[in-house]
Amino acid sequence: MVEDLVVAVAAAGSAGLVYLATAARVVKQYERGVLFRLGRVTGEVRSPGLNLIIPFVDRLQKVNMQIVTLPIPAQEGITRDNVTVRVDAVVYFRVVDATSALLKVEDYKFAVSQMAQTSLRSIIGKSDLDDLLSNREKLNQGLELMIDSPAVGWGIQVDRVEIKDVSLPDTMKRSMARQAEADRERRARIINADAELQASRKLAEAAQQMADTPAALQLRLLQTVMAVAAEKNSTLVLPIPVELLHFLERGGQPALPEQEQEPVAHTDGAPRTG
Repeated sequence: MVEDLVVAVAAAGSAGLVYLATAARVVKQYERGVLFRLGRVTGEVRSPGLNLIIPFVDRLQKVNMQIVTLPIPAQEGITRDNVTVRVDAVVYFRVVDATSALLKVEDYKFAVSQMAQTSLRSIIGKSDLDDLLSNREKLNQGLELMIDSPAVGWGIQVDRVEIKDVSLPDTMKRSMARQAEADRERRARIINADAELQASRKLAEAAQQMADTPAALQLRLLQTVMAVAAEKNSTLVLPIPVELLHFLERGGQPALPEQEQEPVAHTDGAPRTG
């Protein structure tokens, strides 16, 4: 009798352990569980920890609530200014409603991927090449809005969308390099012309100042001669100012004698000295 009771207790314990093993489900901290009972969603979303279900009747579907990093394959398109480019991006999203993510879309990751590819091609067709290269932040916001609008109904929130790389044809790269080189050359010429203009203004002011004081021109000439003479490996050609030549010319001529008075002519024709 006692042996039968022990066997019954052991059998009941074994059955309980088997039931517990088949009924126990562990939901991790970053997951949420959706319970399906005979194919219908029952109760609230199961929180992390140990959860018990009815074996062969209930099915607990776990949904990952972490942020998913989904790369978007490179999409080729033509921009608004008729340039063929290849653009790839990455989408960061997460599930905020586990029930909607399971019921409203068959495979939410595949759905987000296809929506992201379609939106990326649409962004390429609506943008210029300059926007793709220099105004990516605005394009990222527009792309995020296009993906997030249908994803909200699936219980998914798009956190961020980033355009990774823009591939250009080789001919376009060479054209852009020539354009950049021409632009830099233009700016260099403008800077040189502006420097020449400023220098000419200063030289004009200096010339005006030296014209008022001729001795300053001689001092400047001597300073230039001293600066050039410091380099012994150069030949010095000394220019002579025109003013100095005029001074030497005036100093070399003898003094003119007083001019004699010319005879004054009279009406009678006889010369008469005054």
